[in-house]
Amino acid sequence: MKISEHFTLEELSFSETAARLGLDNTPGRMVITNLGLVAAAMEKIRTLLGDRPIAVHSGYRSVEVNRAVGGMATSAHCHGLACDFVCPAFGAPPEVALAILKSDIEYDQLILEYGWGHVGLAQRGWLSRRESLTKRSKLAAYETGIEA
Repeated sequence: MKISEHFTLEELSFSETAARLGLDNTPGRMVITNLGLVAAAMEKIRTLLGDRPIAVHSGYRSVEVNRAVGGMATSAHCHGLACDFVCPAFGAPPEVALAILKSDIEYDQLILEYGWGHVGLAQRGWLSRRESLTKRSKLAAYETGIEA
């Protein structure tokens, strides 16, 4: 089911980990609404990146799936408010993150992670922090700012 011009509910809720471990990762109504907000943000990012295709690595993750992948308990992924992605046709993840950072696209968190970018949105009614971070490896601490 398309939830925006270039993004589907399936790609924003698919989890390889859930499939492999037999975990339910079916989004509820509120999560689907939130994924619509994520899709709209990702459309803006796609436009910013020259309308180049974006490959989604992770969108919605149920609490069980989030735990299985080692995600933070407070992850926006669990609310359908985050997307991990790459856009190889535009450039490496640091280039993508810097382009988003310099734009006026609204986000709560922009994280340059080890191999992809993460965009998280604020929950409805909350102010966006427009926080930017870098995480160089799974075990590394978060660093303030986007650092290649």
